[in-house]
Amino acid sequence: MLGMSKSMNANFVTANGLRLHYLRTGSTKPTVLMLHGLTDSGACWTPVIEALRDTYDFIAPDARGHGLSDAPEHGYSPQHHADDAAALIQALSLNRPIVIGHSMGGASATALAAQHPALVRAIIVEDPAWFDETQRPAEGRAPMAEDWRAGWREKQTQTAVELIVDARLKNPRWSDAELRPWAQAQHQVRVQVLEYVEQPPQDWRAQVQAIQCPILLVTGTVANGIIITPAQAQEAQRLARDLREANIPNTGHCIRRDDFAGFVAAVQSFL
Repeated sequence: MLGMSKSMNANFVTANGLRLHYLRTGSTKPTVLMLHGLTDSGACWTPVIEALRDTYDFIAPDARGHGLSDAPEHGYSPQHHADDAAALIQALSLNRPIVIGHSMGGASATALAAQHPALVRAIIVEDPAWFDETQRPAEGRAPMAEDWRAGWREKQTQTAVELIVDARLKNPRWSDAELRPWAQAQHQVRVQVLEYVEQPPQDWRAQVQAIQCPILLVTGTVANGIIITPAQAQEAQRLARDLREANIPNTGHCIRRDDFAGFVAAVQSFL
């Protein structure tokens, strides 16, 4: 599989009524569950996994509608994704994994830790989708989803090479190791997942306040397209029991792709 490390095994598990595909390094080391962002896949975590695999057992599932996982016609709210993650932890009998999530996956990790404290040891959220209503108002969600659909249709017509060339021009800091699995994920994702964009924002403040485990919030630069503003990060720190922020300057929404070394260093320091 393009972008997948030969040192990871591909598996399927039935969780929350769906057949979910996941990659796993497999070992007796502490477990880390990786939740990807919208239109990505579990394989998109490969560079991070390769950098830290000597210390942890990584599990990287494809969210519903992504990668090789089942794609129901409907059911793509943040709650559905959080329920899938909880069911996967239970189906695989994982012992309180650390959960790392990016964007959509960060929102899933947040809800998971808030609603299932016994299942999670700690969470690391990379620019999580903690949207406020002002950022995603009701009147703007449908047009936003249509823009995403138009982009999805265009990507489906491009070859992997064309996708990589285009992404490299737009994101010159992304490495080839990031671009290859990203391009594959764009071809695998199904259009149903864009229902996620139409969903109302979750109450991330209440969730952060309810979380009992440690949180690492990884943020970047608002001018580069980041979701979490400094004001939101400060508010999260006030609400949370144990939250640390790692701000990686000059990075956009895909923080780890813009500054891989900075992201990995922040994760290693927290862990």
